[in-house]
Amino acid sequence: MEITYTRKGDYLYPNLALDPADQVDVGKYGRMRRRYLREHREAMYWGMFVEGNLTKHLLEINDSAQAQVDLPVKQLLKQHPAPDRDVDFLAYVGHMNNLTAMAEEAVLRDLIYA
Repeated sequence: MEITYTRKGDYLYPNLALDPADQVDVGKYGRMRRRYLREHREAMYWGMFVEGNLTKHLLEINDSAQAQVDLPVKQLLKQHPAPDRDVDFLAYVGHMNNLTAMAEEAVLRDLIYA
């Protein structure tokens, strides 16, 4: 592969661009896992990064965490019904946020920060 350069004043800058296929959104839980690995498990992070397994790992964590949050939220919603959305929207949003936070606690402990 030949690298081309662009001259700006006295400097030559390489014409480099990321492959669009490499730009994958890993989701909320994938980003949380990446931050945890970079800050607390640096060797593990760089090992997966160099081997090319990091994005796959983050996508798996995100999918697994999302599935593990969705089910308890549905179960909690049956136990604690939400207020009518059309009558009091802010109460509905607050109730749903509380249920999601309750369901996320175990997922964060078991998947993200493990």
